[in-house]
Amino acid sequence: MQTTDETAEFTLLSQELTGFDAVALRGTGLAGTYLAVAAEQLGRERLDRLLAVGGDPLGELDDDLRAAARALTHLWYTGSWPEPSPFVVSARAYAEGLVWKAAGLAAPATAPGGYGSWAAAPSSSPSRAGSL
Repeated sequence: MQTTDETAEFTLLSQELTGFDAVALRGTGLAGTYLAVAAEQLGRERLDRLLAVGGDPLGELDDDLRAAARALTHLWYTGSWPEPSPFVVSARAYAEGLVWKAAGLAAPATAPGGYGSWAAAPSSSPSRAGSL
């Protein structure tokens, strides 16, 4: 997918909202899709106002833009749009949700272990065993 100026701006804003860097966000392959969803759900004018704030302190947003920023963050983390009629963007968006990356997991039902994998006890990772 070719990156446009608007997609680049959207990715920069998304970095600020999610805490994930541009490489991780582009790696999902969903920046363009999410930009289109945001434009449709927020409206062009509202999205443009939010993009214009990118780089400024996000804590200084008005209530309308703060709600839009929350919706975009929700979109990146879950692959779904939260309001007014919630919907999952796609199976891929669900699987690429940042919530799974933040937790160090694969989304349930997206990376099966193969036939019989449920028969063996899960192995414990030395790095995580001590933190539980």
